[in-house]
Amino acid sequence: MPSVGVKLYSVFFKFLLKHRLQNRIQSEDSSSSSSSDPFGVTTRPEESVSPPNPLFTDGVATKDIHIDPLTSLSVRIFLPESALSPASGSHSGKSRSFNSLAGSDLLLRRNSHGSSNSLSSHKSEARRSSYAHTTTASASSSSEEVYRGYAPSSSGKCRKLPVMLQFHGGGWVSGSNDSVANDFFCRRMAKHCDVIVLAVGYRLAPENRYPAACEDGFKVLQWLGKQANLAECNKSMGGGLRRGGGGGEVSKHVVDAFGASLVEPWLASHADPSRCVLLGVSCGANIADYVSRKAIEAGQNLDPVKVVAQVLMYPFFIGTVPTQSEIKQANSYFYDKPMCILAWKLFLPEEEFSLDHPAANPLVPDRGPPLKFMPPTLTIVAEHDWMRDRAIAYSEELRKVNVDAPVLEYKDAVHEFATLDMLLRTPQAQACAEDIAIWVKKYISLRGHEFSY
Repeated sequence: MPSVGVKLYSVFFKFLLKHRLQNRIQSEDSSSSSSSDPFGVTTRPEESVSPPNPLFTDGVATKDIHIDPLTSLSVRIFLPESALSPASGSHSGKSRSFNSLAGSDLLLRRNSHGSSNSLSSHKSEARRSSYAHTTTASASSSSEEVYRGYAPSSSGKCRKLPVMLQFHGGGWVSGSNDSVANDFFCRRMAKHCDVIVLAVGYRLAPENRYPAACEDGFKVLQWLGKQANLAECNKSMGGGLRRGGGGGEVSKHVVDAFGASLVEPWLASHADPSRCVLLGVSCGANIADYVSRKAIEAGQNLDPVKVVAQVLMYPFFIGTVPTQSEIKQANSYFYDKPMCILAWKLFLPEEEFSLDHPAANPLVPDRGPPLKFMPPTLTIVAEHDWMRDRAIAYSEELRKVNVDAPVLEYKDAVHEFATLDMLLRTPQAQACAEDIAIWVKKYISLRGHEFSY
């Protein structure tokens, strides 16, 4: 059973969440006559956020980028220090990042389901006063300000890392990509998996209902592909954006033809979009699954981006016909079923509300594309979470069509046990991060299976 501290915090958490959801409903009712603002919000005033730090003070550098001029959509880039190692010495970064895992108590982990054969602070004033700032001053030689952060060398010999798109949780109406808890979790994943993490700041409900958050997730995937093409264009023009002169004018003209944004130097130097992993937490897992399906439909239009795997951490699935866990654990810790239904009412348009909506229930018929085209999918579930059975059932359907779709169930765990602020430093959360890293490396490693940590 969960500890007494977890139980007490759960009571307080539920009270606070219920209060906030009711406030969202009241504020929506009071402004029902006015149309919703398409620009939207990606964080709430009550959220404790962590400012970006473009220095490798703890082994990971971060920066925030607003990527859509029409909405509040943004990303926080997490670049691990291992990216600075030369390609030939890539082992050093990995061994350093996994040293801290050697003594973890892995007995708390889980039971395995399926084909998992390889699984043996305070509020910051600096949050985003202007959504237009991008901290990419290193790409602009005309700026007289010194960029006080990491700037890649122009030698073109930087180490390339896989990219992980991360979608935070929060029941559609709260949470943010720059919250203290999400920042800590993404730093951990960047180090353990040895990847560049792009934490997506999608628009929240009820200001922006379905499909806004899901479409934001796919926009980031498209933006990643655009960045790869911009970088290749700039490279083929001889890096004219930095050199100036006649060549620079031509290069800038071609780059501008792609759109308003310039090359993001961290991604241009270090990102390998052909090894892209999606990771979603709670409702973020629903977004990840949506983005995977859209990526399949887009096909080669996303080149060079390729989604090679996805990780669904305690997905926010639900349905009209209740599962056994939905009946027995409806009043489980932190997120009980009645409050989650209220969150779904705030997220789905009123005329579309249904617990069997394709965004809510992954097992509804005719939910394209066919499951056999889905990427390998690791599902994380908690023993004391009423959503666990439907997530397991979805994984079983994937395995029926020969998709690698293992499930890890963590004993005595609750919803968001590896990502909630007060639980992030527990041995179980640490073990979960290690498990994810081991599985993900099957699909992002250039050498196949990697267990020499």
